[in-house]
Amino acid sequence: MTLSKNSEEYIKQIPIYRPTLSGNEKEYIIRCIDSTWISSKGGFTLEFEQKFAEYIGTRYATTVSSGTAALHLALLALGAGPGSEVIVPTLTFVASANAIAYTGATPIFADSLESTWQIDPDDIRRKITPKTCGIIAVHLYGHPCDMDALTAITKEFGIFMIEDCAEAIGSRYKKSHVGNFGEIAAFSFYGNKTITTGEGGIIATNNKTLYDRAVHLKGQGLSPHRQYWHDVIGYNYRMTNLCAAIGLAQLEQVDAFVSKKRQIASWYRNELKDLPLRFHDEIGDVVNSYWMCSVLVSDALLREKLRDYLAGLGIETRPVFYPIHTMPIYSQNYQHHSVAEDISLRGINLPSWPGLTAEDVNFICNSIREFLNKH
Repeated sequence: MTLSKNSEEYIKQIPIYRPTLSGNEKEYIIRCIDSTWISSKGGFTLEFEQKFAEYIGTRYATTVSSGTAALHLALLALGAGPGSEVIVPTLTFVASANAIAYTGATPIFADSLESTWQIDPDDIRRKITPKTCGIIAVHLYGHPCDMDALTAITKEFGIFMIEDCAEAIGSRYKKSHVGNFGEIAAFSFYGNKTITTGEGGIIATNNKTLYDRAVHLKGQGLSPHRQYWHDVIGYNYRMTNLCAAIGLAQLEQVDAFVSKKRQIASWYRNELKDLPLRFHDEIGDVVNSYWMCSVLVSDALLREKLRDYLAGLGIETRPVFYPIHTMPIYSQNYQHHSVAEDISLRGINLPSWPGLTAEDVNFICNSIREFLNKH
């Protein structure tokens, strides 16, 4: 396909992401409504939790209202609070840091590795203080962090690790699904995630005590032994049975979704390989689920011009996340994280949803090629 011949037919929007709801979602929603169990109690919630834990290989999982809620409860269950510090990558979605701030703890930002875009273990070591209680390992855009290095740090310093797996359902590190390396893991099921419940998240862990704490806190701190007796300040972080019904149908398709997304990544990689940009490829003994397929352009000045050009052709893109330390809410003290800042300035997320066809990807790549040839 050449751009000049076929561009008019593609003025329709090619979105950055669109959920694929082609399984049993409607059937399960109807069954849920017919049962009248539409709030947080019900069979779909329990089945979704059990099957999700089985899929990623953890002992326990409990659904929550969002991925952010999952991070917040994970931090609370591990004792983060005022006077403590939690190290988090600056190159991530802001929720990773906000959840720390919710507890009264202080987020401490670390730089990224140029190779994988994930948190830099050496920079973590430089940021550890007597106040450090843990780290959040974010598997950014689906690429696993260096879990061997991070696990070694947590053992050496006696601190916890939370895995932020919001973007990494289906990702694996040395054949183990992410979410099995830290004390507790948080997943997101927002509408643009690999599987979705509309809004929602889940906490996964192999630790029964942490699981029990999370379950206790998400349900308003209601005592399990005395009706309407609340023994801690809790939160209304439960997932509805309706959302869980969608989630169960999505989980039945997760392998197909991940397989298709990896195929899309291979299409991009092959079609862009001769252009002056860098594809965010997988590095090491990992499986990248490619929640987002991303590229780095050679010059930060070209990034927005390319995005505008693609938008004019109906192709939606996103900038790579802005480093959190540059945002007004977290920029009171000057910091410089050179790798994260460079990736953020030059990075673009390309359309990455499972419904994309080879023709769609070909058109996107031809559009990128034509722009770069002119610049």
